[in-house]
Amino acid sequence: MKTGFSVKRKIIQFIAFVLSNPFVGNFRTGRLYKGPWKYFCNPGINCYSCPAAGLSCPIGSLQAVNGSIDFRWSFYVVGTICAFGILLGRAVCGFLCPFGLIQELIYKIPFPKRKLPRWARYIKYAMLFIVVLTLPVIITNAAGMGDPFFCKYICPAGTIEGGLALLLVRPELRPMVGSRFALKIAIAVLTVIGCLTVARFFCKVLCPLGAFYGFFNKVSLVRLSTDESACTSCGACAKICPMDVDPSKDPNSMECIRCGKCVSACGAKAIRFGKQ
Repeated sequence: MKTGFSVKRKIIQFIAFVLSNPFVGNFRTGRLYKGPWKYFCNPGINCYSCPAAGLSCPIGSLQAVNGSIDFRWSFYVVGTICAFGILLGRAVCGFLCPFGLIQELIYKIPFPKRKLPRWARYIKYAMLFIVVLTLPVIITNAAGMGDPFFCKYICPAGTIEGGLALLLVRPELRPMVGSRFALKIAIAVLTVIGCLTVARFFCKVLCPLGAFYGFFNKVSLVRLSTDESACTSCGACAKICPMDVDPSKDPNSMECIRCGKCVSACGAKAIRFGKQ
C-alpha cells in the first residue's frame, strides 16, 4: 500500500484531469467547447468556462437549473452527484477532482505551512446551503431568473481556470472587467495563498461540492475502517492527514478525502482502505 498507492492515486488524478480538460487547444483562441459532452457533469470541480473543459461543473449546473425562470429541482444534477457520493464519497475529492489536483500541486511549493481552526471547515456548508441552493431561488431579477451566486461572485476555480484564461487570449473581454471580477480576483489570490500554506485550503473552507460529498462518507461503498484492537494510538495517522482528521477515532469523517496517507503511515496496519 505504501508508496505504490500514492503513485497510483497521483496517476489517477492526472488521468482525471486530462479527461476533464481534453480541449487544450482552445486556450489559443479562448473558445469554449459546447458539444454534447457539456450536458454531462464532471464529478469534481472544473469550471464550465475553462477553454479546455469537456464537461460541466456540477455546482454551476445545479445553480443554473435552480435559478431558471420556471424553477425546477435539478434531479439529473443532484442524482449524478448522489451517485458519485454513494459510490465514492469524498474519494471523488481525493482522486477525481481537477481543482483538487491543482491545490495539491500548489501546496508542494515551498512556503510556511499551518493548520486552520476547526470552525473554518463549516464555511463550506454555508456555501452549499445558502449560496448554492438558496440564493439563486429566492433572489431573482425582473425576469424571474436567479444568479449562479457561487460561480458568479466567489468560485476561485472559475476565476483561475476560466476567467483569467479567457482574458489572456480574448482582449475584447477586458473592457467588461469590473468590480465583480476584481472581487473574484481577490478571492482567487487569497485561495492560492491559502493553498500555499494550508493543505487543500479550498476543499476545507470553500468547496460546496466537497460539503455535499461529505454527507455520504459514512455510507459510501469506498471508505475507511479502523481495527481498534490493532491500533496503538500512536497518532501517526492524524499527524499526516492533509484534512486534519484523526482516522483512528473517526475514519469516515465528513472531511476525509480518502487519500490513503493514513493507511501508509499506520505501522500497525490498523487502518484499511477499500470497499466495505
